[in-house]
Amino acid sequence: MLLSRRRFLAASTMGAAATTLRLPVAGAAEPAVIGIGDPQYDTLTQRGYNRRFTARPQRIYLPANAEEVRTAVERSVSDGLRIAVRAGGHGFDNFVDNDRTQSIIDIGRLGTVGWDDTQRAFSIDAGTDLGTVYERLLTWGVTIPAGICKGVGIGGHASGGGYGPLSRQLGLVADHLHGVEVVTVDKGGAASTVLATADGPNADLFWAHTGGGGGNFGVVTRFLLRSKDSDGTDPARALPKAPGSMFNTRLVLPFADETSFLRLVSNFLGFFEKHSAPGDPFNALYAPLLLRPGITGSEVQVLLNADVPDARSMFDEFVAAVWEGVTPAPIQLPLEQASYADTVARVYYAKGMPGFRVKVKSAYMRKAYSTDQLRILYRYLTDIRFVGESQVEFLPFGGATNAVAADATAVPARDSFMKMLIHAAWRLPWDDDRYVAWAREMYRDVYAETGGAPVPDESNGGSYINYPDPDLADAQWNTSGVPWHTFYYGANHARLLAAKTQWDPDTLFQHSLSLDRPDW
Repeated sequence: MLLSRRRFLAASTMGAAATTLRLPVAGAAEPAVIGIGDPQYDTLTQRGYNRRFTARPQRIYLPANAEEVRTAVERSVSDGLRIAVRAGGHGFDNFVDNDRTQSIIDIGRLGTVGWDDTQRAFSIDAGTDLGTVYERLLTWGVTIPAGICKGVGIGGHASGGGYGPLSRQLGLVADHLHGVEVVTVDKGGAASTVLATADGPNADLFWAHTGGGGGNFGVVTRFLLRSKDSDGTDPARALPKAPGSMFNTRLVLPFADETSFLRLVSNFLGFFEKHSAPGDPFNALYAPLLLRPGITGSEVQVLLNADVPDARSMFDEFVAAVWEGVTPAPIQLPLEQASYADTVARVYYAKGMPGFRVKVKSAYMRKAYSTDQLRILYRYLTDIRFVGESQVEFLPFGGATNAVAADATAVPARDSFMKMLIHAAWRLPWDDDRYVAWAREMYRDVYAETGGAPVPDESNGGSYINYPDPDLADAQWNTSGVPWHTFYYGANHARLLAAKTQWDPDTLFQHSLSLDRPDW
């Protein structure tokens, strides 16, 4: 990546600043506070992705550094206000925006990315959006396997494990996490800024943030990122080297009858089930299948690391395998090759909130769906009443993510090859009931044999906490008898709950799927 001298010097200055210890500065710990009636209030309360939910807190704090976060937390606790934390604002459900939230700690102003000489790791403020993270890390020629949505804040993303187009090659963001800085609250109500690292102090709190989900233990103010195989002596080798270039295109399905639909999805799932082991050459390929109601316009989005040997031949093999026997043939848009920086800039999803009302349901897949399950999907997806922004997504998983032990991080899903996401999206509030019902009933019917939910077994691997679904804690929709936390955390739940009890003894940090939520 070419850098102007001005940009290089700016990055160097930023990196040097990040090495400074974050100590309280007299007179500099007063976070901005927005209250009801303030001109900014309504805009800030509307910052969430899912417009089904809007909080009306008494206060919205806008801290600019870790000490201001600590002050905001301590004052909220002292005044008896229930706290919620917002980074990028892309949460799918009501963890932040609910009628119990009285104080939002909005960390969107914490956006520094640099090199920390003391910790020998990259220091990334928790309010930084992923697009900025990618851009700044490329100053050193490195990257992380984070998400495709550039506007997502790294705070909640990394805390839930973090996954994206390079994960099949490089693992999860959590696999490259070295430490966290967290504002926690003790039994007496005092807030402290705590450093927790993989090989140093407070290792249990560190581990809890490798997939335990945001909003459970405190307020993360920054992450320290360094890969396990690096000693941190050279920033350019502390994280994975960014690809030199990427192939990208889209394969559009004009329409499909049931026979073609079954063939397409079976081909797609079968291909990635076959190529999901660590070290498989096709781990360089990320190609989600996006199925839209009405079927017309469904597509495969292709991103392929062009640096790997025979990348173009791999693309051709993938296309031939997935579209074998599918009629009509797909419309293939031109295959482009661009630098990684340009691919992130032009192909990754732009920042900004679309203003949707949303209901999501997710699952990890250990085996491909049966023909009966695919027929159920087809039935729901051919209901033209839901044509619009909704889609069912199959997101390739496995590869390097499956090379890590299930208890090495808090993410237990280390033996799946695919994520499935039902993303029901609409604009008008009077459509809430029918869209929510459409998503719930489709999910229930697909998983009818396991109580309406993807109970971890030979075929299913549970669910992803960054795609949260409180229905898993509702016996009306999860009739399996399996507790909700098993889907998200598996056998790691007990260790996470112990960390929750230690670091949040008064359960000040709560939401609809908090770690300490009792089973029904």
